[in-house]
Amino acid sequence: MDDEHMQIGEVAARTELSLRTIRHYEEVGLVIPSARSQGGFRLYTEADVARLMVIRRMKPLGFTLDEMRDLLDITDRLDAAPSDGSVEREALLERMRVYEQTAARKIEDLRTQLTRAEDFADTLRTRLRNVPGEDTAARAAAAPA
Repeated sequence: MDDEHMQIGEVAARTELSLRTIRHYEEVGLVIPSARSQGGFRLYTEADVARLMVIRRMKPLGFTLDEMRDLLDITDRLDAAPSDGSVEREALLERMRVYEQTAARKIEDLRTQLTRAEDFADTLRTRLRNVPGEDTAARAAAAPA
């Protein structure tokens, strides 16, 4: 193995994805190892790691595997296409803009959910502090640091 390639364990550590998840992404065609060792081990490059990071960042936003595949296809095609302002390039850029807008909307939805979850946790803390007969030590232990 050369310095350009990494085995799946190193990729898993760098991306904070499990071996199983990386293998699954290979099975569904999202990230194909760039090479195989003589022993048949998957070998990945920095570009493969970057691709996995795109997938990892899309997942919490609820993008489907098909959407991930589409966005990766868009980025691959943009990277390979000349910067000539062609109709195809503009169409790819427009599709990418739609993903950016969708991501922004999903992030805002997550912020709303987080605010609601924090409000709920605050309600529980307040309720615990006000339980009749609750001793002071138990209330202090339940209070956030």
